[in-house]
Amino acid sequence: MAQTNGNGDPQDLHDRPIGDLLKQLSEQTTTLVRQELELAKAEVSEKGKKAGQGAGMFGGAGVAALLGLGALTAAAITLLDNAMSTQLAALIVSVVWLAVAGVLALQGRNKVQEAVPPVPEQATESVKEDVQWAKTRAQSGRK
Repeated sequence: MAQTNGNGDPQDLHDRPIGDLLKQLSEQTTTLVRQELELAKAEVSEKGKKAGQGAGMFGGAGVAALLGLGALTAAAITLLDNAMSTQLAALIVSVVWLAVAGVLALQGRNKVQEAVPPVPEQATESVKEDVQWAKTRAQSGRK
C-alpha cells in the first residue's frame, strides 16, 4: 500500500521509521479530533436554535392567550350579546381563544422535540466510523 511521505514521494508504510509513522498518526489524530469537535459544535448550535424557536413559540402562545382573552374577548362578547345571553357569548369567545393558544402550544412543543436530544448525532456517528476504521486498519496491520 503506497502512501506519500512529507515530501509527497510515494513510500511503503512498512519501510517508514516508526517515529515518522507515530508522528503522522499524532498529526492525523489531532486533525480528526479537531474536525469532530467542530462538527459537534455545529450540530449542538443548530439544535439550540431550534429549541429557542420552540421556546419562543411557547412564549407567543402565552402572550396570544393573554392578549386575546383580555382585549378581544370583551369586543366579541359585546357583539354576540345581541344574539344570545351574555354568559353564552363569553363562553364561546373563551373557547375560541383557548383553541388558538392550544394550537400555538402544540407547534412550540413540536419545534422543541425536533431539537431534542441535543446530542451531536452526525459527529457521534462519524466518531464511531473512525474508531471502526482504525480497528480494521490495526487488525489488518497485524496480519
